[in-house]
Amino acid sequence: MKSSDHLTAPRLWVVIIRSHRALTRLAGESITSAGLCLTDFAALEALLHKGPLTITEIQEKVLLASGSMTAAVDRLEKHGLVVRKLSPSDRRVRVVELTSKGRRLAASSFERHAKDLEVLMSVLSEVEKDQLYESLKKLGLLAAEKLNHQEDKVNGSREQVRK
Repeated sequence: MKSSDHLTAPRLWVVIIRSHRALTRLAGESITSAGLCLTDFAALEALLHKGPLTITEIQEKVLLASGSMTAAVDRLEKHGLVVRKLSPSDRRVRVVELTSKGRRLAASSFERHAKDLEVLMSVLSEVEKDQLYESLKKLGLLAAEKLNHQEDKVNGSREQVRK
């Protein structure tokens, strides 16, 4: 891009989307090389770093639908990577916990995945990484705020219709 060209929002959006797609594919390859799908890896990683969690808590950490999360936990349990246990505080709740086999696989998979991402991100200087992080966070927070505002307006309209 020439210095005289104005970077428009739609052009920036295209660059963000294309970068996201390419990074997602590369990250996916890093994960599948460990014999895991993205959902299973995300659940294992959450359990590795956060400890035992309910399916709902895992779902909130990895931003997946409950059906997908339940299926992932079922697969992981079938392979002996996790176990479901009753919660000590509420017997109606089941907590998902890594087995020793699951902990080993999660740790080695995450380590390999982190190294792959470090190699990929090494194209950026530390300053560029910090700037990109702050910029994307700022943009994401604004978008989330706008979405919340829109949802509040829709919910308010629904309340008006019900009255």
